[in-house]
Amino acid sequence: MATSYRPNRSHRSHRRRKKGKAGRLGLAGALAGAVGIAAVAAGIVVLRPDGDSGGDPARPASAGQGGDAGAQGPSVPAPRAGPPIGFMTPEGYGYSLAAVRAGTDRRPLGGTGAPPSGTTYAYADYVLTNSQRRPVLLDYPADLFLPEAQVPASTRERCMPQPGIPDDMCTLPNKSMITARVGGAKAPVDENGSLMIPAGASYVVRIATELPVDADISTGDLRLYVWNARFTNDRKGVQLAFP
Repeated sequence: MATSYRPNRSHRSHRRRKKGKAGRLGLAGALAGAVGIAAVAAGIVVLRPDGDSGGDPARPASAGQGGDAGAQGPSVPAPRAGPPIGFMTPEGYGYSLAAVRAGTDRRPLGGTGAPPSGTTYAYADYVLTNSQRRPVLLDYPADLFLPEAQVPASTRERCMPQPGIPDDMCTLPNKSMITARVGGAKAPVDENGSLMIPAGASYVVRIATELPVDADISTGDLRLYVWNARFTNDRKGVQLAFP
C-alpha cells in the first residue's frame, strides 16, 4: 500500500497561527517605524530656521553684525589730504594713512575739560584706511609731535622723545578718536571683543593732546609721525605730510 504523507492538521493550524501573529507583529513594527521616521522628520523641520525645511541649518550670527553704523560719526566726503603712506603689521594687517590738518582747540574732542589760561590743546586729523579686502584690527598708528619748547614747564617731563624722531620734538599723552566715516564707510565691528575695520573702510581720526600746550604754539610746528616698531621696521619715524 502506497504510503502517502499528509501534514498534521493541528500542526498546519499552529503554523497558520504563528504566521498570523508574525504578520501582525510585522505590521505593527512597520507602523512603529513609519511613526518614528515621521517624528524624526518633524524634529528636523523644527530645527531649521523659520520653519523652512529646505534651507541650511540655523547658524548663530557673527558677533558685531548689529553694530550702530552711525556710532563713529557722520559720513563725509573724502577730505583734502597729503600723500597716503601704507603700513603693514607683523600680523599682516594693512593700513593707509594720510594727514589732513593740524591745529589747536580748547576742546578738540568735545568732552575735554577747558585748559588753564594761556594754554590750549593741540590736535591733528588724518585719514585711516583699511587697505585690505578683509577686516583688520582698529588701531591708531600715528602719533602727534610738537616742539618740546612749546610744552609748559609743569608738564614738560611728560612729553616723551621717541626713536627716529628729531630730538627737539616730543609727544604728550594723547587720545585718538574716529570723528567721521569717509564716503559712507561702515563703522567698526566687534569680533570676539576686538574692534575691526571693515574691508576698504576709511575714517577721519583726530588725535589730541590730553595735557595743555602753550596757546601761542604755531600749527606749522605740529607733526604727525608713525614711529612704533609695530608699523615700521627700521626704527625710523615716518612723517605724514599735510596737504
